[in-house]
Amino acid sequence: MEGEATQYGVVLVTASSRAEAEAIAKVLVEEKRVACANLFPVQSVYAWQGQLCQEEEWQLFLKTDLSKFSTLEQRIRQLHSYEVPEILAIPFVQGSLPYLQWLSGNMG
Repeated sequence: MEGEATQYGVVLVTASSRAEAEAIAKVLVEEKRVACANLFPVQSVYAWQGQLCQEEEWQLFLKTDLSKFSTLEQRIRQLHSYEVPEILAIPFVQGSLPYLQWLSGNMG
């Protein structure tokens, strides 16, 4: 498993509310699409359809196997309320071997 850390990473997703973030996280963990999800309240400032927007959102950090990104992205789109949800993958450069083994063991 050493040297394979880049197979794994974090997928970032913002959601409109805590309830939506929790619902997405629970489904993805239950379906073994992600091993773990962390949720944080965030303030977002962004442009949408020509307007400057500022919203309270919830940021999900989804720890997953990035080789399965396309099916994860499709599932997030099915669960998400946004027309264009944030779905960004950041690979792990290195990771603790016991943690990577745990992550691997909790993926479908």
